[in-house]
Amino acid sequence: MKIAYQIQKGHLRVSEIHEIYYEVCGNINGEPYLFVHGGPGAGFSEDDKRFFDFKKHKVIFFDQRGASKSKPFGCIENNTTQDLVEDINKLLNHFSIQKINIFGGSWGTTLSLIFAIQNPEKVKSLLLRGVFLGNKDAIEYYLNGGVEIEFPKEWNRFKNRVSPATTLSIAEYYLNQMLYGTPENKEFYCYEWVFYELSIYKKGITDSEIDAILKQIPYRSLAIMEAHYLSNYCFLEENYILENSSVLDEISITIIHGRDDAICPIIYAEELHAKLKKSTLYIQNGGHSDSEPEIEKRILEVLNL
Repeated sequence: MKIAYQIQKGHLRVSEIHEIYYEVCGNINGEPYLFVHGGPGAGFSEDDKRFFDFKKHKVIFFDQRGASKSKPFGCIENNTTQDLVEDINKLLNHFSIQKINIFGGSWGTTLSLIFAIQNPEKVKSLLLRGVFLGNKDAIEYYLNGGVEIEFPKEWNRFKNRVSPATTLSIAEYYLNQMLYGTPENKEFYCYEWVFYELSIYKKGITDSEIDAILKQIPYRSLAIMEAHYLSNYCFLEENYILENSSVLDEISITIIHGRDDAICPIIYAEELHAKLKKSTLYIQNGGHSDSEPEIEKRILEVLNL
């Protein structure tokens, strides 16, 4: 029997303002998975589908509020972490799914963990790649020079785009330019925000490789959403995930993390792992990208056991 690759796609209205884009792929009777993209604001891509076996998996892919194909594009109004958690519940209700496996990367690990903490009865398992805890330490590391020793050129390019006269933080300054600057400034600061992230994504990445990636991704929504969320400390109480991790004691959790991850240092994955009862931690050679060979191989292995 031939199995349809794409079962369904469309937009789901989740508020008076927002409609989130989704695609359901795979076997309609397969093991259910939810893919939670990073950023915030990155959206999912065709490349993300490579991890799944659509003969045995039924996977929901979706763009979070304001991201990629969701509407309105780049909208930060009514766009908080709690809004995104509620959107996942609305998606699961829309597809009549009672319990699901969740695979999230980077910011997707943050959102997946928060959803699981608030809805443990709905989560079969978690697969987390590149753990980001959304706490002050992790945010400050990324935005205030934690990468400077290893990536001095990249850090200086990023911070030097901020006027020395401003009283705003780096994230606030970039966001202000993205939302209220001239058309040229909006484009410039969106590009520079994502260029910084990609420049420390993995060791040895070249400017031409970064430019090629930027042509393929919705970098404007990625830039706006990341600056919005990070300047608001992800709309979370400090150390929310670690302090509520005991709720996850009965959920099987697999963590895959790059040894040289410069965006989400390995210490945060180890800290989370130490708090959990049913977790497995795989430390792989590589940085933050899910295309690093060892990281990609391990994800495929875990998902296709």
